[in-house]
Amino acid sequence: MIKTVSHATAALIALAGINTTFINPASAESAKAILAGGCFWCIEKDFEHVKGVTDVISGYTGGTTPNPTYNNHTAGRHLEAVQITYDPKKISYEKLLYIFWRTVNPTDAGGQFCDRGHSYTTAIYATSKEQQKIAEASKAKIQKSGPLKGRIVTPILKASKFYPSEEYHQNYYKKNPVRYKYYRYSCGRNKTVKKLWGKEAYTGVNYKT
Repeated sequence: MIKTVSHATAALIALAGINTTFINPASAESAKAILAGGCFWCIEKDFEHVKGVTDVISGYTGGTTPNPTYNNHTAGRHLEAVQITYDPKKISYEKLLYIFWRTVNPTDAGGQFCDRGHSYTTAIYATSKEQQKIAEASKAKIQKSGPLKGRIVTPILKASKFYPSEEYHQNYYKKNPVRYKYYRYSCGRNKTVKKLWGKEAYTGVNYKT
């Protein structure tokens, strides 16, 4: 996003020989990533505990219908996903993906853990050609030299509109800690990820899963 100055201010700056076009400080200090990894409650919590991440929002994306809700997002072929705001000076997009792979089962085409169906499948939504290039390289590297035995089925797609989910889904793990912990345990998420990734499971996630 470009930030411009008023005509009067521009005239004064021009006299001083300074460029009158500035990059918005906010855009220079933050970037966004959109990732789908099954239940957005879990992905949200995981990435809120990653150094360099400043905000995580649960929501829906990738579908065909506008303004999806929890009750109808599956009909519109949306996936549960998160929008991550991060500081590129503290963590790179490549590192975010490194962490992402190790918090999900990218070999499962039918959903994630106990949650089955298209809306719970994994995906990386690239917001630029650069992100797409990085994501494709990251996927290829994991497939070639990672500990996974199966084929990675996580697609890398061009980002479409991201719709924040209802307020009661945001920070669900904080609002309903007992129910959240029971869900995550009973769904077998941590157990499966640790079995798949071994010592690499949850690398970069700074809390005890």
